[in-house]
Amino acid sequence: MAIEDQENTIREIKPKNRRIMGAGGPEEEDNRQPPWLKPLLQEKFFGHCKFHVDSHKSECNMYCLDCINGPLCSLCVAHHKGHHTIQIRRSSYHDVIRVNEIQKHIDISGIQTYVINSAKVIFLNERPQPRPGKGVTNTCKVCYRSLVDDSFRFCSLGCKIAGSSRGFEKGRKNLVMESDDSSSSIGIGKNIQSFSPSTPPLTASSHCRIAKRRKGIPHRSPMG
Repeated sequence: MAIEDQENTIREIKPKNRRIMGAGGPEEEDNRQPPWLKPLLQEKFFGHCKFHVDSHKSECNMYCLDCINGPLCSLCVAHHKGHHTIQIRRSSYHDVIRVNEIQKHIDISGIQTYVINSAKVIFLNERPQPRPGKGVTNTCKVCYRSLVDDSFRFCSLGCKIAGSSRGFEKGRKNLVMESDDSSSSIGIGKNIQSFSPSTPPLTASSHCRIAKRRKGIPHRSPMG
């Protein structure tokens, strides 16, 4: 009984910040997003809970948006009543979350959705892709993964956060400017080369001189 009381004391944590629903604010950049977002994307889920190791429900696939205290198992979540909690699922060894759960807490427009087990989901983080598929016309604006629908701009929640940051947009603008400067330099080089004298064309007089230039009759050396 004492052990159970100790567990309750450990896992029943008061929320760090109850203002999780407001994605905006007077602060710049990071404060435009809820405080739980970046920690959520960095967590490793589906490990075993160290407080309920012997339970068959010890898999940590839950997360409390109020406490932001790491992955939780279903037994730990029981001590977070009244908090905003979400469940993480897996698809092809990658973490996903159902659209109807996450869209209550953050804007997910522009993120590619998939249907898994009859439910729409989005991926939490980008997934490596060696090369885009053939005939692909739309790719993620951050990692360039193929997207199946032109109405989407990002392949995951993590890519949307990265692509929506001011630093990312500034970097893209600088890249475009550098590309334009390189193109301009190449054009200037071509114009400079066009002013250099070209090989003069072959005239009729020069052709006659070449035609008259014949070898003489060969003479055999005298025999000794």
